Amino acid sequence: MGTLSALLELAHQRAADMNLPYQGALTPTEAHQVWQLAPGARLVDVRTRAEWDWVGRVQGAVEIEWLTYPAMKPNPDFLVQLRHQVDAEAMVLFLCRSGARSDAAARAAISAGFSNCYNVLEGFEGDKDANGHRNHIGGWRHAGLPWKQG
Repeated sequence: MGTLSALLELAHQRAADMNLPYQGALTPTEAHQVWQLAPGARLVDVRTRAEWDWVGRVQGAVEIEWLTYPAMKPNPDFLVQLRHQVDAEAMVLFLCRSGARSDAAARAAISAGFSNCYNVLEGFEGDKDANGHRNHIGGWRHAGLPWKQG
């Protein structure tokens, strides 16, 4: 397990390399370690209710849909819900299925005044394979991190 400062330095360097507007990008394993080590850190899962119910949940995560199910339209109350459930000064780690919605959520949160945002690369399920299927290539579940069904 890395130290918190080493993990955050790595995340900050990735953000600089990727030209991200928020503080950092973490692999699922790094994000889990940071979540455990950083006092007050919050993991915000921005997947849909259907994904939480049918694919799995991360216990202890704040659940706020970025896109609403089933229409898959932007959640107009995302930032209001985020402010209601997470302190703007807290370290916030955003998680989605693959890392794309969580990137958008981190960008929106930074623009809205949250000061310490990170994206969880690979997301909960990881990237698609060459055939377009999610076959456990990366992601929170594939890394063996804690989660529960439904």
